[in-house]
Amino acid sequence: MRRAIARGAENPVLGKKTFMRFWKLLHAPCVGFAEGGVHGRRATWLELFFDLIFVAAVAQVGRPLHADYSFAALLRYGFLFFLIWWAWLGHTFYSTRFDTDDLIQRVLTLLQMFAVAVMAANAGEALDSRSAAGFGAAYAGMRIILVLQYLRAQSIEKSKRLTHHHAVGFGLAAGLWMVAAFLSAPLRFWVWGAAVLLDIGTTVLSSQHEKDLPPHPEHLPERFGLFTIILMGESLVAIMRGIESQEYWSGPAASAAFSGMALVFAFWWWYFDGAHAAKERHLRNAKEFRRFRVWSYAHFPLYLGIATLGIGVEHIVGLGQGVFLHGGEAWLITVSAVIVMASLATIAATSEQARSSRGLKDFLAPHCLLAAAVLLLGTLSHWLPPYAYVIVLAIVGAVQVRISLTERRNYEPVFESRCLFNRDESLCSPANPGRHSCDGDVLQAAKDLRSRAREA
Repeated sequence: MRRAIARGAENPVLGKKTFMRFWKLLHAPCVGFAEGGVHGRRATWLELFFDLIFVAAVAQVGRPLHADYSFAALLRYGFLFFLIWWAWLGHTFYSTRFDTDDLIQRVLTLLQMFAVAVMAANAGEALDSRSAAGFGAAYAGMRIILVLQYLRAQSIEKSKRLTHHHAVGFGLAAGLWMVAAFLSAPLRFWVWGAAVLLDIGTTVLSSQHEKDLPPHPEHLPERFGLFTIILMGESLVAIMRGIESQEYWSGPAASAAFSGMALVFAFWWWYFDGAHAAKERHLRNAKEFRRFRVWSYAHFPLYLGIATLGIGVEHIVGLGQGVFLHGGEAWLITVSAVIVMASLATIAATSEQARSSRGLKDFLAPHCLLAAAVLLLGTLSHWLPPYAYVIVLAIVGAVQVRISLTERRNYEPVFESRCLFNRDESLCSPANPGRHSCDGDVLQAAKDLRSRAREA
């Protein structure tokens, strides 16, 4: 190293070349999607690596819930889970708006990953413990790094209002989180509550500036889809841990394990093929922005339900023969399944296909009926064997997939006609031959379908 520096000092040309090579690794943030922006953008390997550390943190935070599968433990788990998800969401929204992959961005991403690891390492004890204070301090450190990223993006003219709003709001919230790390309970909890409200309020109030820098319509849904499938994989790992805990392989344990994996598989099928959750999300007006916010925030209860349900299935697989679930355990599994079903139905209702098909009440009615049927399982925990519990949930999941796929087949033609003649009627004009061949009858039929969809 010293010799290289000495050669650079002795040879100005060599020193200039070295500086230029280093300078090429630094790039100012650019807009990820706008008029004339990047189309067809996909998640990078770094972003996928970033998602993995978060799912590992979720698994670490869930360890106390494995030992105490109860609603009291769920409250603690849900709070820490929300902070981890909110930190992931903040980085994801930044990265989808600003397409930057230079040396500084990679170093900041590495620091954020380290902060998440510190959060996970301090998530094993009660919220009034010293470790919980370390969790909050690590979260504050991650938000400070996000503030630095937004400050870098202020060089973009159209991003000044959005980046300034986020930098100030997140910076103040991070300060509260850092102060709370030096306080004792219950005062620490009050400061945490104020910091959470400030974090959420900053995101909600800054939504008025989203139209200047909308999220990327392809990149962001893909990031959500990747995180969803990785989290589902973590649920499968939990089920495998339940299998591993069995000293002797039994029929009920095998049935519970297979049914649990089938249930997660049904959720995967419903999410990607039935709910269209990872499809493109183009934001062109205020209504689409509101639906987009519902779509994005509905993922938190979905993720929490998937993780909690996976731990519950692991608990059932590990039970001995003749052992029944306690009332609280059965209800926690039931509520987790209902939360997943309700979240997936909500996400599906925000899709363009659902809006083009029929009324919202008619669309949600069959899903609500099945969710109500699942709630009845909680009353049967005293006589229904645990493995049968999981089998019933898997059957309900399969029925949900069937309903969602049937809706897709029945109403996609209306959606396609609406897309074609709502935005691309010029494709059928004589000035644009070869793209589509539309005669008057086809055009009239499509317009009739479009009018009926609007009336519905």
